[in-house]
Amino acid sequence: MDAFIVFLQKSPFNMMLFGGAVATGAMLLWPLLMRPFRAGREVSALEAVQLINRKDALVVDVRDTGEYEAGHVAGARHVPEKQLTERLRELEKFRERPIIVTCRSGTRSQVAVQVLRRNGFNEAVNLRGGIGAWEQAGMPLERR
Repeated sequence: MDAFIVFLQKSPFNMMLFGGAVATGAMLLWPLLMRPFRAGREVSALEAVQLINRKDALVVDVRDTGEYEAGHVAGARHVPEKQLTERLRELEKFRERPIIVTCRSGTRSQVAVQVLRRNGFNEAVNLRGGIGAWEQAGMPLERR
């Protein structure tokens, strides 16, 4: 251990490389470490398909109108993120069913899941990776 510390002290470049390695490692581990602390559960595209087929899950797309029309999960309800709190009554009849919330990358939908869970939709989950992950998994999109 002492030899390693001496090695680091010999050159500022060595210290910089070591710091970069530590920072990179921390960035790689951060999503894994933060997963248990996320407010809403996340599901992959394949898990979402299972929820749709086995538990009649509702898909709610929170993207803007243009994004939604460019391609969305078949049968998805379009409720833009900005209108979610005002339009909760529309989703009231689905309170006991699983709700899969999706957006382009999974960021906006994560916020929407938190809103839904705060309002009693305990089965709301986020589609991890959003529509991008859905397409990568080879799942079809419906276009208008």
